[in-house]
Amino acid sequence: MAQRVAAIVGAGPGNGAAFARKFLDEGFKVAVLSRSIDSMTKLAADLGNTEQVKGYACDVTSDNSVNAAFELIQKEFGPVSTVVYNAGSGGFKPWEQWTAAEVTMAADTNASGLYRAAQAAFPQLESNGGGNLCVIGAGAATRGRPMTVGFAAGKAAQRSVAQSLARAWGPKKIHVSYLVIDGVIDGDRARSLVGDKPDEFFLKSEDIANVIWNICEQKPSAWTFELDVRPFAEEW
Repeated sequence: MAQRVAAIVGAGPGNGAAFARKFLDEGFKVAVLSRSIDSMTKLAADLGNTEQVKGYACDVTSDNSVNAAFELIQKEFGPVSTVVYNAGSGGFKPWEQWTAAEVTMAADTNASGLYRAAQAAFPQLESNGGGNLCVIGAGAATRGRPMTVGFAAGKAAQRSVAQSLARAWGPKKIHVSYLVIDGVIDGDRARSLVGDKPDEFFLKSEDIANVIWNICEQKPSAWTFELDVRPFAEEW
């Protein structure tokens, strides 16, 4: 039986690394993707097993870049069976400081980027007889606030794309899920921005990775589409 392949789109040293490590631990080959091939090469090296993990350049705002990345993954690792879409764009500032171009850019990365990755991955998922597309969303997908105009617009559009794909792909045994990450993910930058907060205030990337794994292993008779994930200390 061929070894399964996971692609982490929008990988980095936080969530992306934790997601990649989880799938590696479960016996997958793992492709980590972002715009910078240098950062992905470093991330792959940091993850350790160079025969099982490799970095790829992928700009989710470019059709050609996304298609080329998935074609190369299939050539070098085989067809993907799981895609985790972690790419995102947004920010937090008063509504009047947002520009229409920034709102468009957020939608392109979050929603159109997801669709590009889905289009590129679909033939490979179908050839495997099914698989998973897990989309990393945010609480902003379900509520717009004055500081999140562009971010909320992009994430809401992303959620709708994911829901449409879930309904279209379900009969093909491709499980599409949307993870609403509602809270601040732990890390040095996050802690510097929010000030002195106790550990229980933060989401842990490793714990999110375990949630993703459990969703991806669900049986078709009881699939989850949308799941909220937040620490108990988060107001909601």
